[in-house]
Amino acid sequence: MPNLLAGESMVLPPIRKHWVVLVRGMLWPSLIGLFILVLLDGVFLNVQIGDVRVLLTLVVLATVAGWAYIVWLNWQAAMLTVTDQRVILEEGIVIRTSKVIPLDRVQDVSTRQNLFGRFFDYGSVEIDTAGAIPNELFNYAAHPEMLRDQVFVLSEQLRRGL
Repeated sequence: MPNLLAGESMVLPPIRKHWVVLVRGMLWPSLIGLFILVLLDGVFLNVQIGDVRVLLTLVVLATVAGWAYIVWLNWQAAMLTVTDQRVILEEGIVIRTSKVIPLDRVQDVSTRQNLFGRFFDYGSVEIDTAGAIPNELFNYAAHPEMLRDQVFVLSEQLRRGL
């Protein structure tokens, strides 16, 4: 949860990346782990050493579980927060990056969704800013069109002094 400035209030609850990020991050490690378990079971099929099979199975399962935990932590750490004064993008566990975009600097907000993104309601949100602040991209945002509209409305309200 980001620290808010005095007099600042959240317009939307913090938006996390879509759950598809968890699936993408776990797909290959899970398939490789399953392949290794099947391979181990086939290699040690005729061997009567149950302890080695159990130990190797536990090592593979612990590795996949550790990877799943890291993927989940990265997913938890990535969020986009919209307040009445700024947009805050945060990502990373070990190397934490936090980018703040004042709403009065927002020039345009655009979204990009592929076919799966339209079906599962996720996509990329790009915030174009004025001045020296580079454009910011938040990939795999849940409900990108709602987010785009909300940021655009807020930036227009601020620009018009409402």
